[in-house]
Amino acid sequence: MESGAAAAGGPAPGPGGGRFPFPYTPYLIQERFMAALYGALEAGRVGIFESPTGTGKSLSLICGALAWLRDFEEKQRQEEARLLALEEEEEEDGGEEGRKRLPAAGGAGSAGEPGWVAAFVRKKEERDAVARLKEEQIRRKKREDRLEKIRHNVQLKYAAKRKRSEEDETKHLLQLSKEVLSEGAGVDVLEQLDHNDEELILAEYESDEEKKVVSGPVDDDDDDLEEEHVTKIYYCSRTHSQLSQFVREVQKSPFGKDTRLVSLGSRQNLCVNEEVRRLGALQLINDRCMEMQKNKHEKKSDEEMEGKKRRVSRTVCPFYSYEQMQFLRDEVLVEVKDIEQLVALGKETKACPYYGSRYAIPAAQLVVLPYQMLLHEPTRSAAGIKLKDQVVIIDEAHNLIDTITCIHSAEVSGSQLCCAHSQLLQYMERYRKRLKAKNLMYIKQILYLLERFVAMLGGNVNQNPSCQAVSQTGTVLKSINDFLFQSQIDNINLFKVHRYCEKSLISRKLFGFVERYGGPAAAVKTNKENQKLAGLQNFLLTLQQGSDKEGPLQNPSVEAENDQLRSASPLMQIEGFLSALTNANQDGRVILNRQGTVSQSSLKFLLLNPAVHFAKVVEECRAVIIAGGTMQPVADFREQLLSCAGVDPARVVEFSCGHVIPPENILPIILCSGPSNQQLEFTYQTRDLPQMMDETGRILCNLCNVVPGGVVCFFPSYEYEKQVYAHWEKTGLLARLATKKKIFQEPKKANQVEQVLVEYAKCIKRCSQAGGPMTGALLLSVVGGKMSEGINFSDDLGRCVIMVGMPYPNIKSPELQEKMIWLDKTMPRAAGQAPSRVLIENLCMKAVNQSIGRAIRHQKDFASILLLDHRYARPAIFNKLPEWIRERTRVKPAFGSAFAELRKFHRGKSDAL
Repeated sequence: MESGAAAAGGPAPGPGGGRFPFPYTPYLIQERFMAALYGALEAGRVGIFESPTGTGKSLSLICGALAWLRDFEEKQRQEEARLLALEEEEEEDGGEEGRKRLPAAGGAGSAGEPGWVAAFVRKKEERDAVARLKEEQIRRKKREDRLEKIRHNVQLKYAAKRKRSEEDETKHLLQLSKEVLSEGAGVDVLEQLDHNDEELILAEYESDEEKKVVSGPVDDDDDDLEEEHVTKIYYCSRTHSQLSQFVREVQKSPFGKDTRLVSLGSRQNLCVNEEVRRLGALQLINDRCMEMQKNKHEKKSDEEMEGKKRRVSRTVCPFYSYEQMQFLRDEVLVEVKDIEQLVALGKETKACPYYGSRYAIPAAQLVVLPYQMLLHEPTRSAAGIKLKDQVVIIDEAHNLIDTITCIHSAEVSGSQLCCAHSQLLQYMERYRKRLKAKNLMYIKQILYLLERFVAMLGGNVNQNPSCQAVSQTGTVLKSINDFLFQSQIDNINLFKVHRYCEKSLISRKLFGFVERYGGPAAAVKTNKENQKLAGLQNFLLTLQQGSDKEGPLQNPSVEAENDQLRSASPLMQIEGFLSALTNANQDGRVILNRQGTVSQSSLKFLLLNPAVHFAKVVEECRAVIIAGGTMQPVADFREQLLSCAGVDPARVVEFSCGHVIPPENILPIILCSGPSNQQLEFTYQTRDLPQMMDETGRILCNLCNVVPGGVVCFFPSYEYEKQVYAHWEKTGLLARLATKKKIFQEPKKANQVEQVLVEYAKCIKRCSQAGGPMTGALLLSVVGGKMSEGINFSDDLGRCVIMVGMPYPNIKSPELQEKMIWLDKTMPRAAGQAPSRVLIENLCMKAVNQSIGRAIRHQKDFASILLLDHRYARPAIFNKLPEWIRERTRVKPAFGSAFAELRKFHRGKSDAL
């Protein structure tokens, strides 16, 4: 369905005759996409935009959105000029003329006040608006001059860098002088050693109510970094590689030279301080960075306290310098840079790219950022992102609902809860005499929460969790309120506890404490009660050290980081769970997953209503565009996300375009039965039957005889793929397949995917060059696995994509069951179907559409698509296929005619090559 949004106004034709500046002549569907996008932005709509992969979606988004922004800015400038001209005219006319124009004193205003009062108020508002415009003009002029200077003055670029090097050299010399002077002054060294725990002790904590209304003087350095936010576009996608790809597209576009673009990322991606980067896990990096900033501000006040001895030298980050960050901010705005270029610039200028890029947000026209930063409100406000009257484009949004759910869900294991309790108890015992009352009060509250959480899992926090068997195993779901009451923590203000954890950096202090004293070599001097727990602490640490050893074998990047986090400070994970418990009762559930032991059991918060977290985005923004290559079925977005977030249906606009490939380059077939007339229906009851697995094998054998290059076959799960593979091995079918195609299996471990893909591609290339009986390769993949998203099987890598059965989710999953119950309670029935049934079908078809969309990647590509299950022909299912595939799909009741068409299609294409 195409939208009529374009009618809401469009840009004037560009110099090349086209309506939108574009690096080459755009396809017709790209022109339509850009026109519809422009119209949606102009009318302030919420748009669901679908443009299949290979149709140049990124460029259409860039050129359509930036053309609108350029026109919007021009209109703003014209309006400003008009208002300022009016002001000048009035000033020239003089006050007398102005008074003549006021209505007579007897006239009444709209609210019954005299007319001259209403006129006076209106005049004042106009004068205020003009004053604001003048200020904004001065600010803009200042910014433009500054950026222009940097653009054209190479000397200026290196002046700041040179100054920084000189400062470093001075600091180094001062340090050397101090060391020389302090030689022989052993007392100071002892003093330092006595206080080496200082940085581990929590600072005095003031809650919000106790803080003075009048805040302290603002740091002068900060003034120059504060700016008004101009109208901008926030573009977000799922991964940093997708964002980098988008930035490269902007660089190539006609807008690449004069767009102020800033790329945002996590500290893990942007930090240039090697000491902090070495911590590895994101949460540890975040906390260490925050602590160093705190130290920078405390250092100033410490230096002012004359007469008192400095107790400890607090580490501050050498890259957190306002002057350097100002320079980096301006460099970022002058030229479009991706994350890698930003990091390189940070290292070169010795300025923090993480904060430098944030300071560039107000003046930027295009902000490129990952999902998490935009969709998670605390992260958004911490980054200084203001959505009021701005435009948001969410790309690769096919799984937006799942993404919001995952961002706001949290899980903690029994061993993490026990470990955090043990660590925190030891910390409190060691520093009891040096902690202020407020800190002790909150620590005791956290200890009590941990104790009650473990009790809910059927365990005792003071005993080894791995040795405590759970009597009642199974999964129980509770509402948030029921969980709080039953765990007897409803009298604790979780908002305050969570705020305390954030502000006091307690998990960071605890991490430092465990780092220093957690190892077997460093024993903590504790009282008798704590010595009982020392055994547990050591046992937990050995357990975690063991898991660290295994981690890298599974997945070096993710697994090792998770193990490091778990062993480092489990309290960091628990903070996320505490935060989740502050959601409204009706919007989430707590899942108690009781396994064999307390250690293996877990508590999980499941968000049922993602719309509550998306509502703020659509309320504040001028326009929101949700875009993707495969957005069908869109009912989920309309009902679960937009309708629940309170979006007026009239504000929602849909746009879907076809593919750029000619119709004859794709052959989608729904196959209802196999070569031996066995009906194809892969339900949980029938798919394990030997005859179903044999029939699937026979279909593949026939196809591999006629399809050149690569064949990708998707199974509903890893387990089923393994089962079928083993069956074919036993019956000899696998050996028959292997005579035509070399067989590859999708690995379960993420770090092996790249290797398998490289081998698969090499094999296809080798076979096409050599000729002979082997015609390519067969890749057995899994829906929802590593290869069903984000990997392109273009050209010979995917000449045929096969979908075995329908990948319905596991409806026995407690999480899914709870979501289904919630939907049936809160959503209206659609076309006579229960919302829970619609959800199951939509989840299945979203997964199918993602997988089959892997094959066609550009205009000259061609492929056949085979859906093996007669249920695909049912209208409710069939209509959920992407339109460009649906309109070319043929339903084949018998295998014979389907095979004949496939052979003709591939022979014709091979002859044409």
